[in-house]
Amino acid sequence: MVQPVRVGDVVIGDGRLCLIAGPCVIESLELCKRVAEHMTELCYRLGASYIFKASFDKANRTAHDSSRGAGLEVGLEVLARIRREFGVPVTTDIHESWQASPTAQVVDLLQIPAFLCRQTDLLAAAAHTGKPVNVKKGQFLAPWDAGNIVAKLQAFGASGILLTERGTSFGYNTLIVDMAGLPILRRFGVPVVFDATHSVQRPSGAGKQSGGNRSAIEPLARAAVAVGIDALFMETHPDPEHALSDAATQYPLQQMEPLLRRLLAIHHAAQG
Repeated sequence: MVQPVRVGDVVIGDGRLCLIAGPCVIESLELCKRVAEHMTELCYRLGASYIFKASFDKANRTAHDSSRGAGLEVGLEVLARIRREFGVPVTTDIHESWQASPTAQVVDLLQIPAFLCRQTDLLAAAAHTGKPVNVKKGQFLAPWDAGNIVAKLQAFGASGILLTERGTSFGYNTLIVDMAGLPILRRFGVPVVFDATHSVQRPSGAGKQSGGNRSAIEPLARAAVAVGIDALFMETHPDPEHALSDAATQYPLQQMEPLLRRLLAIHHAAQG
């Protein structure tokens, strides 16, 4: 039995498909507003719940000179503007324990990066804010090992817990998605999210940056929705090829509507 999680005015795990989407990193207020406006209107029209996502800092970039984002102060100002102007919940990731408290004052959902999913102090800090926590399952973890993450957060009194599948390491620079792992994650009683864009990455596969296979995003997303998930995570950008982060795997903003229509049709069929 999945325990639904409230994120602002959105409930994840109530039978509806929620979309968590936005640009990988906060490049500018203008970009975030463009994506938020498009996705808010689209999800409202198609009957999907929506949460805006963008990172204020990408602390795990492959190279030291890669763009990391707007930074905490400016990034949180942008997220607060998106939340206020578009009336949607917002989420972002944190990388250090001290970031949890100031970030929770602005966002509705705290995200823990996959590389940091076992960091006990970070999980504790996120849980203690009183905001729900979305943990991306590490590329190095088996699905059944995610139960320890849930147990930690429950012990720390987390107000809500989500688990996100984002691919598993398969040799060098390669990820695979074990669809049979999605029902295993749901056994822990928390809503499950599928990260369709990071799952097609090739970590560090392009030298000083990660590569990826954008054409695989839709097939994997369709499969995950058919298996059964509560939310879909996607990074989307109006000009992916020139995005400052994850250029190889962000999904074109103008193609989100036909994709979401197909995914919602699968979701409704699976619900029936």
